This record gives sequence, structure tokens and C-alpha cells, in this order.
Amino acid sequence: MEINYHNPVLLNRSVSELITQKNGVYVDVTFGGGGHSKKILKSLGVEGKLYAFDQDQDAQQNTLSDPRFELIEANFKDLKRYLKFHGVKEVDGILADFGVSSHQFDDERRGFSTRFEGQLDMRMDQTSLLSAYEVVNTYSEQQLISILKLYGEVKGAHKIASAILDRREKCSIDTTTDLNEVIKPLVPERFLNKVLAQVFQAIRIEVNQELEVIKLFLEQAVDILKPGGRLVCISYHSLEDRLVKRFVREGVFEGYAEQDFFGNRFVPMKKIGGLVTPDEEEKKLNSRARSAKLRTAEKI
Repeated sequence: MEINYHNPVLLNRSVSELITQKNGVYVDVTFGGGGHSKKILKSLGVEGKLYAFDQDQDAQQNTLSDPRFELIEANFKDLKRYLKFHGVKEVDGILADFGVSSHQFDDERRGFSTRFEGQLDMRMDQTSLLSAYEVVNTYSEQQLISILKLYGEVKGAHKIASAILDRREKCSIDTTTDLNEVIKPLVPERFLNKVLAQVFQAIRIEVNQELEVIKLFLEQAVDILKPGGRLVCISYHSLEDRLVKRFVREGVFEGYAEQDFFGNRFVPMKKIGGLVTPDEEEKKLNSRARSAKLRTAEKI
């Protein structure tokens, strides 16, 4: 059964940036509905090979019937381990399309969206023990303030965290609508949708440990890429994009690249081209593309 995941973002540009060897080995670490993977397979020769990763059971139902394709049912934070299990030591390119799929947003049962009533879930891996319900109903006030500030850049994080605790004293916060109702009285109506989106983003990132996963992935991607191999990343908010940009430029997430006595920097990758964003036509056709940023790097 194929579930509709809508249009993949920056499809043509991302794949054209990725493929340097027609019969090479490539990885799509965020399979989703398979849109990018299908395009990659069309661009590969008969000897090419594509491995894809996805931890979401819904996405796994979209697997492709092609002898050159292998779907690995796992989180891409374990990239090296699973590729090694499949006998793969190095690859020619890796594509990552971060964030939440349109399908996940549009399925009210998953609890990702502010638009629908659903259980507070937000797990990309539906077998994970930590859900949005646990975050909202068990985290301390200081923990809630921290994630709202760090992952959602939420102004008024203290007020929102305090209101959540006040509500919890009366009854649990079970659904997305319950959470929305806690926040609504605290925010002017013209800013409400933005703040709700920021709060949901912060909780989702905490539930799925998204930024830590991206860090683990980037470090492993450098190890698994061949010299000259390409890394193509599509990000949807500044926290993701900042990690990619900094890692490509410095080879680390904090501080700066090491240098030798002569000032030569030890960095494993170099950027290819500049920042790419969708054109107005794609933004009209695909609302998810509005905030997308694509960066390409090549292993030195």
C-alpha cells in the first residue's frame, strides 16, 4: 500500500547535485514517500545501487520494487552500522531531507500538526517510548522552558511552561487541541499560529532528538563518503540549517576547525555552490517548500 506523502522538495536540483557516478552507490537517509529515491534510481545506471533509511512504519509501506534498491528500516543516526551490515564501506553520495513529511503532518493520529485534533504523539519512530504526551505532562517547568527556548525560539516560554503546569494540576493534557487551548489565552491572535508552530516544533524536536540525530548523521556521513562524494542536505528551519552549514565549514559543531602551523585548516568537506531555495513556482505548488534550504558539500 502506498501512502500519499505529497511532492518531494527541490527534487530535480537535489538529485542533480547528488549524482556524480551513474553506477555509484548512494543513500537516501529520509525515504518517506520515496519521491527522492525514485528520482535517484531514474538517474542511475544498471550497476548503480541505492540504500534508503526510514524508521517510520508508514514510510516503510512505500518500498520500491527495483533490484538496485534496498530499504533499511532504521534511523539514519545509525548510518554506518547498518551500511556495514549490508557490506557497504563507502558511498558516492548521501541525500538527507530533514524534518517532518507532509504525510506525518496531515495524519491527525500522529499529533504533529496544530491544525487537527489528535493524541499528543509526534514520534517519527512509533515504537519509541518518549512521546509528546510524556514531554508535556511529565517534564519539569525548567525543562519545558529550556526546550521551548532552544528548539522553538519561543518568546514567552516561561508563561507557556507555567500555564502547562497549571493545567496539569487539574487534568492531563492529552490532545493537540488541549495544548492549543492552554496556549491561546497567552498570545495575541495575530501571533497565535506562529507561536503554536514554534511550540509544536520544540516538542517534536525533543521527542525525536532531531538535532542530536543530525549531528550523529553528519559525522558518520563524512566517514562513509568516498573522496569526491557528495552530501546534499535539505533543511526546514534555522536550527537544522545552522548545523549543516557549520559542519561543512568547520568540520565541528562548536568552535573552529583545527589549523596547522601555517594556518591550513583541517576540514573534511568543501561546499559546492551556494545556498539553494525553491523558486516561487515550487512554493505555490508545495507549501512545505516555503522554508526549504538546500546545501551541497563534497568530501575532500
